[in-house]
Amino acid sequence: MLTYTLRRLLTAIPTLFFISLIIFLLLDLAPGDPTASLPLTIPPEVREQIRQSLGMGEPVHIRYLLWLKQMIWSEPLFYLSELVGWIDTPDTVRLISWQTRAPVLDTIFERLPQTIMVVGLAYIVGVLIALPIGIISAYKQYSVFDQAGTFVSMIGFSIPPFFSGVLMIILFTVMMPNDSFWWFPSIYDTTLIIDSWANFGKQVRQMVLPVMVLALQTTAQISRFMRASMLDNLNQDYVRTARAKGMTESVVVLRHVLRNSMIPVVTVIALGIPAVFGGAIITEQIFKVNGIGQLLIVSIQASDLPMVQTVTFIFAVMVVFFNLIADILYGILDPRIRYD
Repeated sequence: MLTYTLRRLLTAIPTLFFISLIIFLLLDLAPGDPTASLPLTIPPEVREQIRQSLGMGEPVHIRYLLWLKQMIWSEPLFYLSELVGWIDTPDTVRLISWQTRAPVLDTIFERLPQTIMVVGLAYIVGVLIALPIGIISAYKQYSVFDQAGTFVSMIGFSIPPFFSGVLMIILFTVMMPNDSFWWFPSIYDTTLIIDSWANFGKQVRQMVLPVMVLALQTTAQISRFMRASMLDNLNQDYVRTARAKGMTESVVVLRHVLRNSMIPVVTVIALGIPAVFGGAIITEQIFKVNGIGQLLIVSIQASDLPMVQTVTFIFAVMVVFFNLIADILYGILDPRIRYD
C-alpha cells in the first residue's frame, strides 16, 4: 500500500503541472480587463501603464512560470518562514491579488473557515442521511419507503442549487413569521462571534438553509448509488450462503453486504467532496456566505486572474487528492484488492 501511495503521489505531480498549465492558458485567453472597474475618467495611457505594472505585457510563458514559481515555491517558503522564523522571504515575491493588492493565499485562508464550516457540515449531513436511505431502500425494494426515497432523490437531482436556495428563502424566511421556530435567516453573518450560547444558536440557525440546499444534492446522489450497490450484492451467492449458515439479517446486511457495497460508493463520496465545494459557489452567492465561492465569483467579475487561477488550481488539487484517497480506501474495504 505504501509503495502504491508513493507511486500515485509521484504520478500526481506531472498531472497537476499539466492541469495548472491548462487553467492558466484558459483563463489568460478569457475576455476581461482588470482595469474595467476603474473610473472612466482615467486616460487610456494610464490604464495601459496599470496593465504593464500587473505584468500583462510579459509573454504568456513568462507569466505562467512566474505564477507557478510563486505558487509552489515562494508561498510555501513564506509560510515556512512564518512557522520557523529563520528564513527571510520578502513580501515582493508573494502572489498578489490584482483587485485587493493583498497576498492571494492570505485572502483564501481568511475565507476558507466559513466555506469549510458550511460545506463540511452539509456534506457530513448529506452522507449520514443518504447511506441509511440507500440501505433501507435496497433491503425493502419497491416498498413505500423505497418509493419515497426515490421521489426525494429525483427532486434532489432535478432541482439546481440556485433554484432550491431561492425556494428555501421563500418558504422559511419570507413566508414564515419572524417569531416562528421555523424562521431562518437568509443572509449569512460572517462577522458573528460565537462567545455565548445565544450567538451559538444564531450561528446554527443561519447555517440551516445553506446546509439544507447542499445536503439535498449530496443525499440525492449518494443514496441512489448506495441503493444500486446494495441491490447488486443482495443477490450474490455469498449472501445466500450466509443466510443458510443461520446468520441473522442484521449480520448479513451490515457486516457482509454493506462492506462490499461500500466499495463503489467510496469513490462517489470521496470525489463528491470537491464537487460540493463547486456547488457551494452558487449557494454562497445566494446566502451571502463570505467564503471561497463568493471570493471566486467576485474575482471573476473583477478579472483578478491570480486569484481565479489559484482558487481553480486548489479545486484541481482537491480532485487529485481525494481520487487517491478513494483508491486507498478500496484496499481497506476489499481484502481482494492488493496494490503491492
